[in-house]
Amino acid sequence: MFTLIACKEAVNKDITHMEDYNQYLSTTHLPSYEEAISEKTFWSSRLTKDTSGIGDIAPLAGAYEKLFAETGEVQYLRNAEILYKKGISKAAVQYRDGFERGLAHNLISQHRFSEADSILQKSYKGVSHKRASQLMLFDAAMELGKYKEAYGLLNALKDMSDINYLIRLSKWSDYKGDLDSAIKYMEMARDMAESMDNVPLKIWTYSNLGDYYGHAGRVADAYQYYLKTLELQPDNAYVKKGIAWIAYAAEGNASEAHRILDTLMQNHRIPDYHLLKAELYHFQGDKENAEKEEAAFIKSVKEGDYGAMYNTYLIELYVDTNPTKALEIAKQEVGNRATPETYQLLALAQLKNGMKQEALATIQNHVVGKTFEPAAQFTTALIYKANGMDKEVKELKKELLTASFEVGPMKTQEIKSL
Repeated sequence: MFTLIACKEAVNKDITHMEDYNQYLSTTHLPSYEEAISEKTFWSSRLTKDTSGIGDIAPLAGAYEKLFAETGEVQYLRNAEILYKKGISKAAVQYRDGFERGLAHNLISQHRFSEADSILQKSYKGVSHKRASQLMLFDAAMELGKYKEAYGLLNALKDMSDINYLIRLSKWSDYKGDLDSAIKYMEMARDMAESMDNVPLKIWTYSNLGDYYGHAGRVADAYQYYLKTLELQPDNAYVKKGIAWIAYAAEGNASEAHRILDTLMQNHRIPDYHLLKAELYHFQGDKENAEKEEAAFIKSVKEGDYGAMYNTYLIELYVDTNPTKALEIAKQEVGNRATPETYQLLALAQLKNGMKQEALATIQNHVVGKTFEPAAQFTTALIYKANGMDKEVKELKKELLTASFEVGPMKTQEIKSL
């Protein structure tokens, strides 16, 4: 009940203020990008002078990954992947696991989860830093929906004084639907990051707390933590997108959300922004521009060679316009990682293809009681409605309305019409 009240109070409330973040919308002040370019230049020159320089490979790969984070250009990830593989082939056995973990992290970013897991399993059995490998095996298991394995790893890793453990305990709590605990453990991680004065970890914990606070209906707190992140990293695109979402979902200010996104899209060219802009245009009643942005998203994904990285978005987009294609991609995505989230997309695609009984079976076997994400609950409600399960729809509808900020105004209207 508290969450419902919090979300409703947030709507149309004066939370964001342009003077708080205008300074961070500069399209020319890009310190993180400039630092990554500098690192790439430095380590590239060292590697060029001595192509067998094993000590230069990992830093150069790291620089490429930073460039991907700052630009969205997937080729930087591919460059890093090549370097990690080079390091694995050249390193002595006792030093190989660092490159293997680097490669696994890179593959997770590319949504090549099974490959990452295989590499980590092999690395863990060999000469390796066992705890570091276990932490990443937990990450891979969570992405693959291997929750029993993930829980076992979490128990083996237990150390409340380790920030890396706390971050993963927070993630596990969120998966289990225990948002209060997820926040508590991330706040503990934040305190550790601050005591160490570790800037990357402060950025990580602040931005994640911003997300968690938003999920809990604490939108003003979310906004403040996004601002705290920008104080440390002025060109952090992720949290600026978060502020754009607050302007739209909490305040109904689509024009301001557009303005923020337009600045981001000049340097951080990821397909996601097109979909959010499409939603904003739909909210404004501008169907023509909404459809243009959706087309731009599809074009961007195709031309960007992103592999499976945007499959979930494509499924959501195609279920209404090309349900056959949506079903095809959904089956691929379940094969890639069989999680409740991917199964709910498969069920949605089945429903849109007239397979309402198959959709119900998918939901009951793989989704209900296994995830608490609003998207999965909404899909479940749609499938229940199609199968005449009105009582269950009513219960889910009540619960979904507590997530109005998280799902946004457009989805909230769909929920109300269930």
